This record gives sequence, structure tokens and C-alpha cells, in this order.
Amino acid sequence: MTKNCNFIEKLREAGLRPTKQRVKICEILFNREKTFHFTINDLAKKISEDLNQKISLATVYNTVHAIQKKGYLKEIAINSDKSYFDTNTSDHHHFYDEDTHELIDCDQNDIDSINIKNNITGKKINSVEVLIKVASDNQNQN
Repeated sequence: MTKNCNFIEKLREAGLRPTKQRVKICEILFNREKTFHFTINDLAKKISEDLNQKISLATVYNTVHAIQKKGYLKEIAINSDKSYFDTNTSDHHHFYDEDTHELIDCDQNDIDSINIKNNITGKKINSVEVLIKVASDNQNQN
């Protein structure tokens, strides 16, 4: 019950009424040990499969975006029409597997320090996060 109270609090802080459907969305997102990367469609499918419930895509979309705007999720744009969301909101890097469409955390130690030589005048750098796109190397297949 304590976890549900945390979910209800997160929803209220995001300006949302904590309906049963929204609490279920929070359970899928935050009731886990490992980081969860997902698209809106992935999440809707997971809710349907795991909870055997149908929650409208609009409810999932609006809930995720409200929670993200409050800082409980991070949005990672893969390209102009595809975004993933991440339950780990700390600054970190990602691999994106173009074959499996999977977003994978990249350990900070796997990337050397990035040296930014020029910045936009009048701006400070808040963070640097790298997205590394990978695909199968078909040249090595027989």
C-alpha cells in the first residue's frame, strides 16, 4: 500500500487525478528494480498483457507526458517521430539497437569524457548525454 501512496502522490504532483488506471500505469513504470525503457505503444501493450486490462492510448499518453514533465521520467528522442521514455532520470548514455528497437543503458565508464570546444553564447551546458545507434554487422555473416 505504501507504494500505491507514492504513485498517488506522483500523480497528484503531476496535476493528475489518481484514477485506478493511472495508478496501474505507475505500477508498471515504477514498481520494478531495473530501469524501464519504453515507447507509449510498448507501455500500452505491456499494460494489456501484464494486467489483462485495456487502458486507452490517450490515457497512457497523457499520463506519461504529465509524469515526464514533472521530472519522474526522461524522454529520449530516437528520431523525429520516435521517442522512448526512461524511468532512470539521471544523466546517462544509451545504445539504441536499430535491429531490435531496444534502448539500452550505457555505463558511464564505457565513454571517455566528452570535450565540448564551443558552446552557444550566453548558455551553459546542463548535461551531455550520448545516444549511440547500433545495428548488426552483416559483413561478418556467411
